[in-house]
Amino acid sequence: MQTILGASGQIGTELAHALHDEFTTDLRLVSRHPEALHETDETRPADLLDAGQTAHAVEGSEIVYFTAGLPPDSGLWEQQLPTMMRNVIDACATHGARLVFFDNTYMYPKNAEPQTEQTTFEPVGRKAVVRARIAEMLLEAMDQKTVEAVICRAPEFYGPGKTQSFTNSLVFERIAAGKTPRVPLADDTRRSLIWTPDASRAMARIGNTPSAYGQTWHLPVDPGYPTYKALITDLAAEAWGRELRYAIMPKWQFTLGSLASKPMREMRELLPRYAVDNLFISTTFTEAFPDFHVTTYREGLGILAAESSAEGSYTDTASTDTASPDREETTR
Repeated sequence: MQTILGASGQIGTELAHALHDEFTTDLRLVSRHPEALHETDETRPADLLDAGQTAHAVEGSEIVYFTAGLPPDSGLWEQQLPTMMRNVIDACATHGARLVFFDNTYMYPKNAEPQTEQTTFEPVGRKAVVRARIAEMLLEAMDQKTVEAVICRAPEFYGPGKTQSFTNSLVFERIAAGKTPRVPLADDTRRSLIWTPDASRAMARIGNTPSAYGQTWHLPVDPGYPTYKALITDLAAEAWGRELRYAIMPKWQFTLGSLASKPMREMRELLPRYAVDNLFISTTFTEAFPDFHVTTYREGLGILAAESSAEGSYTDTASTDTASPDREETTR
């Protein structure tokens, strides 16, 4: 039995498909309101804030994947994520299950230094502090042999379906809707984005490789590290088959917007990362699993363009977009 905690999210859903297709049909999907994705799936509702429900969700599992996420709300993260992590660690320890934790890079320094599995934590901001804390909780449990576990870390997402990220919402979803894409702070800094199906497939591979446990892995990204300018005017323009212009959102606009928008306030913590190169290095994974195909940006954007075309989401509104920031931002 392999169990996914947080099975209703984008990563959890794609992970369930990857596990089912490549490793096992003996799956348990756990969330507050889980739904089976395959005929053989077992579903088990649970609130991970409840230790008893978490233990019941894990019972009988060989491998547990902790992919549950929360909305980008600092207060919610502070209140809930440490409790969820403690309950999951305790449940896995009690039932002898191996734990695969899906993590992000919030706790890394917000500078241009390449990020590897050895990068030290330098959390700045409330959400970053929480992410560092729960990662350290698991690392301590691993060091003490309380639980056999592995950390799978990913940078910012892009991808199909309900993938949520600032780049997806500000850039690719706006392109799909025929609106002017918006670039945070700078268009010439190099970016690291992970295709969400790759993240889930890679996590499934790691979870089913016994020798991979006891360490942190960076999940695989296309090492092209394009700038937003290249992503939009080259790769996305090719994928959608039309010339694309974009608007750069300066820092003051985020500051102003944060006065009225909670999502904008929550994003401000991450803004420094958009002002510099963001180079997420995943060569450890690609060298260990050389047969794993990493989706290129050209392939990924081609899929997004085809998805938006199939859904009929594109209408030519670029010239009449009332939300367009063109008069206040630099449009390229």
